Amino acid sequence: MQRTTEPGKPGWMSRRGLIGAGFAAAAATTVDGWGLEPRRLDLVRHDVLVPGLPPALAGLRIAQVSDVHLPGTPETAELAAAAIERERPEVVVLTGDMVEQAGALPALAELGPRLRGTVGTFAVFGNWEYKARISPRTATAVYGRAGIEFLLDQGAAVTIGGSRLGFLGFDDALYGNPSLPRALAARAPADVEIWLIHAPEYFDILLARGASPSLVLAGHTHGGQIRLPGLTPYTPPGSADYVSGWYRTGSSRLYVSRGIGTATIRARLFCPPELPIFTLRRA
Repeated sequence: MQRTTEPGKPGWMSRRGLIGAGFAAAAATTVDGWGLEPRRLDLVRHDVLVPGLPPALAGLRIAQVSDVHLPGTPETAELAAAAIERERPEVVVLTGDMVEQAGALPALAELGPRLRGTVGTFAVFGNWEYKARISPRTATAVYGRAGIEFLLDQGAAVTIGGSRLGFLGFDDALYGNPSLPRALAARAPADVEIWLIHAPEYFDILLARGASPSLVLAGHTHGGQIRLPGLTPYTPPGSADYVSGWYRTGSSRLYVSRGIGTATIRARLFCPPELPIFTLRRA
């Protein structure tokens, strides 16, 4: 028997009611996407098993700050800085797009000291620094005054308990000119090494050129920034098939952060900002 409902009885909704419900859902989505979600921060923790990790490096924490896009969403940048100050990770890495205009460099200089690790802090370029016409020399100076080491196809290392953890930072692959041979020639001696890139598509290029890094950290995609359940409509050029989270090819692992800020559209939907913290564990 077919069941029907009549106006005024439970289970019946008029066309006006349906339209109203649709507008309410759209309004809630707008409030979340433009007002709430861009200004919250997910602190996510990952244990990273490292074969041959020296005992002195076991338990060392690395926080990844990516895609802050100053001067946009300063509230989320403040949340990230407060989280770093609270967590006090040994190392912080900044994986590009910290600013999107040269006029935001004073804000970066003010924020930078609050983003430092207790042992070391390292930064690489993103595509937006190039769009803003910020030169490597300027970046080196600004980061240097904040106590952050800027890596442009070069390496650096921190020493803990006689063991060395190295970082190899690459130039941006979209607007810069990264060079694997140049970076390898400038790497620092280390027991364990982590590579830093901005656009995750460069991970594929590194592998195609014979590199086999054990762990690579990237940003750039914003996790899609505006997403629908089960669907990522857009990621920027340089993302390849990467969106966010963990990826593995052979023995090489890649983590793509959703980042802190927003670009072009100051909104996020089903894709909140994140601050990942990686803890090194002995495999």
